[in-house]
Amino acid sequence: MPEINKNYLYTQTNEWIQIKNNIARVGIDDYSQNEFGEIVYVDLPKFGQHYGKDEEICVIESVKTASDIYSPLSGKVVKINEKLVDNPKLVNNSCYDEGWIFELEFSDSKEIDQLFKPSEYEKYIAE
Repeated sequence: MPEINKNYLYTQTNEWIQIKNNIARVGIDDYSQNEFGEIVYVDLPKFGQHYGKDEEICVIESVKTASDIYSPLSGKVVKINEKLVDNPKLVNNSCYDEGWIFELEFSDSKEIDQLFKPSEYEKYIAE
């Protein structure tokens, strides 16, 4: 069973979200990074750009595949993890900590209610 951080929220497309005030830190979960295999490139989102909920925000490439990452909430990108440019394997090695991808200043807190709580997400990925 993949590791699920109990302090985060999750999406159906396997992104995790850590909420602090009106900022959401986002990455991909342990399940996804295992499925991808060795990550070789992260096409980071554009700093300062606004994205809608479920809009494609960046791309992760691995030795197996390339996959779109979707914005879990509507908002503006206020921080990107520049470390991933030179070291994309951080997503594999530390997906819930050093391997975060971007931070959004979200614009609609009601969208948070549509995210999975850890126990709900655990059931979802077990299906």
